[in-house]
This record gives sequence, C-alpha cells and structure tokens, in this order.
Amino acid sequence: MFSLFSVVRGYNILMIVLAQYLTAIFIIAPDTPLKSILFDVSLLMLVLASAATIAGGYIINNFYDSEKDLINRPRKTQLDRLVSQNTKLSFYFILNFLAVIFASYVSFRAVVFFAGYIFGIWIYSHKLKKYPFIGNLTAALLAITPFFAIFLYYKNLDTVIFVHASFLFLVIAMRELTKDLENLKGDLVQGYHTIPVVFGERTSKWMLTALAGLTIIPIYFLINHFEIGYMYVYFYASVIALLFFLAALWKSQEKLHYLLLHNILKFIIVAGVFCIVLIEPSEWLRFVPFYVS
Repeated sequence: MFSLFSVVRGYNILMIVLAQYLTAIFIIAPDTPLKSILFDVSLLMLVLASAATIAGGYIINNFYDSEKDLINRPRKTQLDRLVSQNTKLSFYFILNFLAVIFASYVSFRAVVFFAGYIFGIWIYSHKLKKYPFIGNLTAALLAITPFFAIFLYYKNLDTVIFVHASFLFLVIAMRELTKDLENLKGDLVQGYHTIPVVFGERTSKWMLTALAGLTIIPIYFLINHFEIGYMYVYFYASVIALLFFLAALWKSQEKLHYLLLHNILKFIIVAGVFCIVLIEPSEWLRFVPFYVS
C-alpha cells in the first residue's frame, strides 16, 4: 500500500483536491453559498475525476520511466517496485475508467474533457517528455488542466483567472526544467532529449532565469490591477524566494543542489494553495454559519 501510494504520489493528489476546492470557494465562485460548493455532487465528481486521472498519470509515467528512475531515484524506485508492472497497469486502467464514470455524472462534455486529458497524459509520458521544450510545456499545461475543469463548470473565465494560471504555469515550467537538471544523469543514459541534455546546463540556467523574470508580469498585474486581498503578501514573498532561487541556481552544480532548488519551487506552489484564502479573509465568515448549522 505504501508502494502504491508512492507511485501515485497521493500527497500531490490531496494538494490538488484542496487547491480545486479553495479555488472554487475563493476565486471562481466567491458569491456562492459555502454549502452549495461543499455539497455540490457534480463538483465532487469533477474533483474525483481529476484525482483519478492524475493518479493514473503518475502510474503510466512511472511505468515508462522505471529504468531512468532507477538511476535518478534508486531508493524511491525500490519502494515503487514492490508493486509489479502488471499491477500498476491494472490500476492505471481502473483509475481511468473511474475518471470517465465520475465525469459522466456531470455531462458528456466532461467525459470528452477528461478523455482528452487522459490521452494527453499518456502521449506526454510515452513520447513528448523525451523532447526539449515541447515536453516541458506539455507537462506545465497538464499540471494546470484540472483547474480549467472547475473554471468551465462554473462558466467563469474572468481575466484574473488566466493571470493566476499564467503565474502558476511559469512556476511549474521552472519546476519541470529544474527536474530535468536534477535528472540529467538518467536522461543521458536513457536517451531523453531534454533541454539540459541537448543544450547544456548553462543554457538551462539562462532559461530558468528568463522564466523567473517572466513571473514578474502576472505578479505585477495581480497586485496592481486585480482585487487579491492580502494575497499580495504571498506574491511579494514569492519574488524573494525566486531571487534566492536564482542566486542558488548559478552556484549549483550537483544533483543535491538541483533537488534543493526543486523543493523551493514546490514550496512556492504549495504555499500558493494555502494562500488562496488571503484573497478575501472575510470569506472565512462563510464557514461560521456552515458549522453552526
């Protein structure tokens, strides 16, 4: 069970579920009664479909990367291999089937959306991740796709949502490129044509620097042109964290250094999930009648 939890990265899935609900409550539908969101069965089905699809994605990614991960993450791979490849594939198909069942409760369009999402994850794991640029961009897009399911469900496509999404996209793209630096050895051995393999570490660092610079654009617009409450504190803190990231990046040469940088970016993403509640602190008052009742 621990091995399977490691393969599907259950902790990441729990964070995505939390992020989807917080996004619905504080960003997409702030005027909707809390009970209507928490007890909305259709929303729950979309969240469960997202969780099942992402879990299946981790399994198929683990399946294709088993040899590479044995080089890059030998200890974790030993734990993951306690579950056989046949068992992993069985769970993969079961999870994807469940995702379609969950989506079918909402609408046929939801089924088409998640069918496309499942296919996108498979083609990325099987082919696209081995190529520079397109692999990184696809990974970042797939990471934010579950949130668009919530946006479309509430029919809310305000500009502020896309600005938030652009910031998240840039940080995730940085994380993917940092992972490529971290996994350089295994990618070289297994013939993956990632950006560090094809263009070298120095070029990858310049690209990371450019991506970090681009995050200033959505941060500027979010702070100066949209109502984000006290979440501006998070974005200022993110700028400081990214400056520290860049300072450490240009001194990094070993796998351990890139692992630290990867964790900095992961912390920015996770902190962003919890800081969503800072957009409108008074929204917490909506929880009071919910619990009292």
